[in-house]
Parts: sequence; C-alpha cells; structure tokens
Amino acid sequence: MPIPFVQIQHLTVQYATQIVLNDLSWTIQRGQQWLIGGKSGTGKTTLGKALAGLTRASGNTRIHFDTTSHLPAKAYYISNWFQFTNLEGDRNFYYQQRFNKHQGQDTLTVKAELEHFAQQENLDFSEIENRLIEFGFADVQQSQLIELSSGEHKKLQLVKGLWLKPQLLIVDEPYTGLDKNSRIILNRWLDELAEEGVHLVIISNDTRLPNAINRFAQLRDGKIDELASPLAFAKESIRQLRTLPTFLKEVPHTPHDTIVRLNNVHIHYGEKNVLKNVSWEVKIGEKWVLQGPNGSGKSTLLSLINGDHPQSYGMDIHLFGNKRGSGESIWDIKHKIGIISPEMHWYFDQNATVWNTIASGFYDSIGWFIDVKFQEQKQIEELMDFFDLTEYKNQLLHTLPLGKQRLALLARTIIKNPPLLVLDEPCQGLDSDQTQYFNDVVDELAQHGKTLIYVGHYESQLPKCIEQRIVLEQGEVIAVENILENV
Repeated sequence: MPIPFVQIQHLTVQYATQIVLNDLSWTIQRGQQWLIGGKSGTGKTTLGKALAGLTRASGNTRIHFDTTSHLPAKAYYISNWFQFTNLEGDRNFYYQQRFNKHQGQDTLTVKAELEHFAQQENLDFSEIENRLIEFGFADVQQSQLIELSSGEHKKLQLVKGLWLKPQLLIVDEPYTGLDKNSRIILNRWLDELAEEGVHLVIISNDTRLPNAINRFAQLRDGKIDELASPLAFAKESIRQLRTLPTFLKEVPHTPHDTIVRLNNVHIHYGEKNVLKNVSWEVKIGEKWVLQGPNGSGKSTLLSLINGDHPQSYGMDIHLFGNKRGSGESIWDIKHKIGIISPEMHWYFDQNATVWNTIASGFYDSIGWFIDVKFQEQKQIEELMDFFDLTEYKNQLLHTLPLGKQRLALLARTIIKNPPLLVLDEPCQGLDSDQTQYFNDVVDELAQHGKTLIYVGHYESQLPKCIEQRIVLEQGEVIAVENILENV
C-alpha cells in the first residue's frame, strides 16, 4: 500500500479557551489536489498554517516528501494578507503612508524583495521574468512594497510561492484582490505546477478553480469533512434584511450638485506615471463602479477623493463644491465620506473592539480615542443590532470571522450617514452569500440619497443600484459609460 503524502493524526489547536481544531485527522494521498472551503471562522486558515508548521499544535503531522523529486521538499504557505516590514524590520505603518513618496523609500522595491527571495531559496531570477510579464507584474518591479495595492501585494505573494514550486503549496484565499485576467493566469499556472508534482491545498469558497483540484473538504466542529463538490460547502445563515435605522433614512445634506470633479489630473512618482490626465465628474446621488486591472491606478484615484494623497493640492480637483487647497481641511472632507478598503482593514487598530471600530467612524480614525455622545452611542447600538453584532461588541475586531469584520467596518463607514460612500473591494474574501447580503445593504442605503463609488471586478458581485462605470487602464480613463443604457 503506497505511503500517503500527508498524514495528520489527532491535530488540536487552541487559542486561549477557544479550541479551533479538535483532534483532527486527515490524509492526503499522492496526486490529490484539495480545496478547503466552508464557513468563515471554522479554522481553515489555522489548518493551513498548522500544515506548514507555522502555528503551535498538538498531535502528529507527517509529510512524506519525495526524495527523488527535483521539487523542494518543503511545505509553503501563502497567507491571505501579506505582512511586509520596512528596511529596519518594523511593521508600524500608517494608512496614508503608501501615498507619501518620501516615506515609500523606507521599504524594499518589488524587485529587491524578489531578488532577496531568490537568494534565500537558491532560485534563478531569469526563470520568473516571463511569468512577471504574463501576470501583469513586470512594471511594478521598481515600486516600493508600501506603494502596492492589495491586488499587487497578493500577486507578490503568489509569485514567490509559485516560483518556489514546493512539493506542498498551501494558498489561503488565492483570488483576493485579483482582476479577472489575473485569476485565469493564476489557475493556469497552478495547473502547470500540479502537473509537475506540486500538491495543492487551496483555501477558498471561489468556484472558478484550477482544473487540477480533485478533492473537496470543509471544517466542522474542528474536524475535516470530505465532500463531493464545492456545492456541498456549508454556508452562512441567510441573513434577513431588517429595516434601516431611522438616521440612515435621512438624506444627507449636500449644498452642491457635484460631489467630485477632476480635470486633467495626473499623478507621478519620478518618471512613473500613476494617473494620466484623468477627468471625472460625480454628481450627487449617482452610483458608480470603478474598475480596471490590478495596478491601473484605482487606489490612487480614490486617495485623491478621500484627501489622503499629498499631490492632490496641486491638481484641479473639486470636492463637495470646493477646490482642493482653497482652505478646507482634510477633516472637512473626510467628515462627508464613508470609506472601506482592504488597506484600511490591514492597518486598522488591532486593539479595537467591534464597538470601538464602529465608534471610530464618527472621528475618521483608524481606532477610537474620544468619548462618544449619547446620540452617537444610540446610533452605534442600532447599527450593531442591524448587523447582528451586538453579542460581539466587546470582542476585538481582528478575532472575528472575516464576514463579521467586514460588516463591522461597513457599520463604521455609514455611522455618520455621509453623503458619499467609497467602497473599495468591500467583499474581498467573502463567499457569494455574504457578498449578496453586503450588497443588499448597500442597495438599501442607496435609496436614501447616498452617492456611491464602488470598486469591484465582477459584474455579478456588484450592488443592483450601480448606474455608471469608469474604467482605468495603466493610469488612463479608457471608458466612462452609463450601465443602464447598455442593459
């Protein structure tokens, strides 16, 4: 009888009083390629890290590497989120820092990061150059790590792991932040690795998978449960939409007809053009989707609107009827905008409870530092009830399942009932049902006078209220269209 590739027996992982994996046993036979899916918070990431030896666990995990294979006898884990450090090994970054070019020099360039990885793993850089071009990642090699968007950070993780070709590759949420073409290329690359002998364990609820995937499982009560297909994955309970709190039904007061007006805006870092002659007008009450491939300039464009980009003062930019730099403060702008983005989620205060997270939306802080007023406390409580978060009010945000974290951040985004909502890939990492619920809430909010800018790659995952589209490519506007006219 052939020896299995992986044998796990009696694996248990416990954090404080919470048992995440409970006496789990699992066997991976040679040639099996696994997808692990199911509900948020069931321990999928913990299992991936335990398999790679990255978390403390009791029990027995044995990987029988093929000593005759040319592939490295390693288990390599690609995390959902990329944690990078500055040149001194520090991770203490702040949200707006990626747009401050003079501070961007504090981190390695993409190429330097890849060259360091190549030296560490004894890899030949020439082997990856064509892959970088194919993956749409060659042009960012001179960018600092802190300048990358969430999708570009994901690509960096994937490039390193797939370049290494370990005998066991564990990928946690591989499609997070990737545009459509990049997902296709990634799946093709994963299939090629499987052909070469790499064993895959993919953690995802996505249905657009590599053809090589031939086994499916989910975690239930801390144990592995093999299934016939991803269609059998357990899903979150269907949430019943409730009536919006009264304060969110009030149409926000905005004295001007135009929320955003950009005229021939350009952003550059040295010789690198990030935005090129971008013009765009968003009128009050309009519902826009902003689209474009990874690295097209979407995050930079939003940073101009949010007031986070230092170059905005020298441009022809009008926000809420005022020209940038004409006397209004950044806090005057932020008071009128509710924003959620992957980067904000990354940098959010790790010590913030759910209650503090929502409260911080009143003060546009990445955390919470001020005592809230009685009326504000009432609004926080109404939103926690609306999103079924009341029982988690004193729990640290980062300890919740991802779906609940995003709902708490959406609550933070809308707590002050702002006239403009900027939702930058708000459903990254959520399954289809969670995404549908999130977008249903957005649709309901949109009925009460909100202006919306929503970033999303897939038409099937957008709120129904979206009316217009702007598309960027390599920093230029290549399309502005009315979606309703094209239906």
